[in-house]
Amino acid sequence: MFAVLGECVADAFADRRPDASSVAPRPGGEAARSADLGLRVFPGGGPANTAVALARLGDPVRFFGRISGDVFGGLFREHLASSGVDLSGCVDAEEPSTLAVASLDEHGQAVYRFYAEGAADWQWSPAELGSRDLTGVSCLHTGSLALVREPGRQAVESFAAAAAARLTVSIDPNVRPSLARHEDYPVSRWCDVADILKLSEEDLAFLAPGEPVERVCDTWHEAGARLIVVTRGASGALVSLAGERVVVAAPEVTVVDTVGAGDAFTAGLLHRLGERGLLGGRLDGLDLATAAEAASFAARVAALTCAVAGADPPWAHRLAAPSTAEPG
Repeated sequence: MFAVLGECVADAFADRRPDASSVAPRPGGEAARSADLGLRVFPGGGPANTAVALARLGDPVRFFGRISGDVFGGLFREHLASSGVDLSGCVDAEEPSTLAVASLDEHGQAVYRFYAEGAADWQWSPAELGSRDLTGVSCLHTGSLALVREPGRQAVESFAAAAAARLTVSIDPNVRPSLARHEDYPVSRWCDVADILKLSEEDLAFLAPGEPVERVCDTWHEAGARLIVVTRGASGALVSLAGERVVVAAPEVTVVDTVGAGDAFTAGLLHRLGERGLLGGRLDGLDLATAAEAASFAARVAALTCAVAGADPPWAHRLAAPSTAEPG
């Protein structure tokens, strides 16, 4: 069983309908221009996306999240539960949900503006987390904003550190420069807890600007992380296992958007390692060839997520079907 700890985020995409502007009167008589905007809202949040992707791949997953009672909270619960995620470890929160308004560039890459102050996701207390049940869990995945936002960040980090004594820990920094500073990402300290560190090349550029990726990986290996995977979009992923490295290719795919692709990659990687019976400890039995095969599988899961709108990872039967996306 997997446990995933972190946030849910409402990903909103605004569509301005052409020629829909109008002039409306105000009480004082002056005119105000308005526009007809359509808002598409998808359930998201890095950890929640990973939990959904794991469940759809057929893994038992317990999600630890503080989920609001507002309209977005209902959306999160329905999405997670319908994908097969166990919500028994969630907290019913009074605070509002986190909202992210996203726009897409010409490559389908999302740029977010977050509305996160006072949101439910960051309010974890040691008492709340201390009562989360890890019975039967072999791997805990966390990271993203829950690991950097006050006031709950220390409680999340302490929970992961305690869990590391008896199971595999996976961390994805999922850097958000608009909400956190460079010093909010103590990756070397996290590597003392994490067995698996997955991050994107954009994350790496923020965390270690100008540094060769090999040198950064070696530094984090020395700090404790045995397996480090750096995703590179269409260029595949770098797999670094205790200093040995290999690059795996990414499947070719027609990209609708990249929302949730990195989270789906994480799920695919963890799923494959779990299938091989390698989780539950310090990854001592993992070799580079097996790590590379797991990353190749993860890249396929991510590619199928890019082929649809929003964070909508594939179900297991789509992975079992003949692939229409061959390695590039």
